[in-house]
Amino acid sequence: MKVQSSKFKVQSFALGVGLLLLLAATIFAAALLGSEKLAFFDLSEQQKTILFDIRLPRILLGASVGASLALAGASLQALLRNPLAEPYLLGVSNGAALGTMLAFVFFSQIEFARPVMAFVGASLATFVVYQMAKSGAGTNVERLVLSGVIVTTFLSSIIVLLTSLIDATKLRSFTFWLLGDLSQATKNGFYLSFLAVLIGTFILMRVARALNLMMIGERDAFDFGVEVKKTRLAVFTASSLLVGTAVAASGSVGYVGLIVPHLVRLATGGSDNRLVIPFSALAGAIFVVLADTVARVAIAPRELPVGAITALIGAPLFIYLLRKS
Repeated sequence: MKVQSSKFKVQSFALGVGLLLLLAATIFAAALLGSEKLAFFDLSEQQKTILFDIRLPRILLGASVGASLALAGASLQALLRNPLAEPYLLGVSNGAALGTMLAFVFFSQIEFARPVMAFVGASLATFVVYQMAKSGAGTNVERLVLSGVIVTTFLSSIIVLLTSLIDATKLRSFTFWLLGDLSQATKNGFYLSFLAVLIGTFILMRVARALNLMMIGERDAFDFGVEVKKTRLAVFTASSLLVGTAVAASGSVGYVGLIVPHLVRLATGGSDNRLVIPFSALAGAIFVVLADTVARVAIAPRELPVGAITALIGAPLFIYLLRKS
């Protein structure tokens, strides 16, 4: 048993280091690719401006967004014991999008209105979906997915109605943002999103052991001494914060929170959230940076929505995972 445990620790450490190196390599490659290709060791002043003021903030924001969505997906799947639980499907992303849109329409002069309103919207959507999915026997897959679909559809309808309040000049950029867009990235946006990742990771790692026990059932976890309500509140708060800041910065980027945790569990060979949570953050960052690089390069100098690229990659992967399971 000790030999197997040591071997598992070595494999986990190697996987973590590998993901870190892959993330660094992905960011480096993404920084050089785009409508203006850069040679890292021979940059003109204009190219330095492109690299440090435009491209790097966007890439780093994309990494933070990917980490946020993957963290939220991994924690919600563990808490709700549902492999389909993820921010986009459960309506959390649409709640954040609606909050962002309200800030965009009514509080556009306040700099931090968008992330604050997005957090409020994500929190309310999470609360409503969970309450709708509850029954006398607890939550189940069917009720949870159905509740998420209902809330997502309802919020989408409100978003569509509110678009009539937006100026025609802003409507196109807002529509593009709804599909997932990192072109408006700023350094302040990255700082805020990265701070959310640090806070969210800290909270979720604190409850990772409790989440492991809750995956066998809330009643059994309670018998083992887990503070179920406190753990549930921590996960919902952290996921709302992560999704809110991510959506406020990039719009609705789907499939990240659904696919990445599944791939990480396959790679680690288990469901230990002490590994799944941090590794999901790294893998989610890699996924979104790669998707955004494709979005920037595919039809350069024009761009594609990054959400469309994650969907094109994520949907076939999800079908593959379904068939494999």
